[in-house]
Amino acid sequence: MTQLLDTKATADRLGLKPCTLEGWRVTGEGPQFVKLGRRVVYRPADIDAWIEGQVRRSTSDTGAAA
Repeated sequence: MTQLLDTKATADRLGLKPCTLEGWRVTGEGPQFVKLGRRVVYRPADIDAWIEGQVRRSTSDTGAAA
């Protein structure tokens, strides 16, 4: 079974505050998450995929496909 991380554990893993992830969920930013009833959890594979999508070559790189 996949281990699921709550918001605090995910924020700790990413070096962010939990409120940052909470805000990103509203705007559609950040890693994908899973809703289990009222509970929000993150799958480690989704966190890793999101991190990989953040790789940039320069500060002006928007990450959009060229």
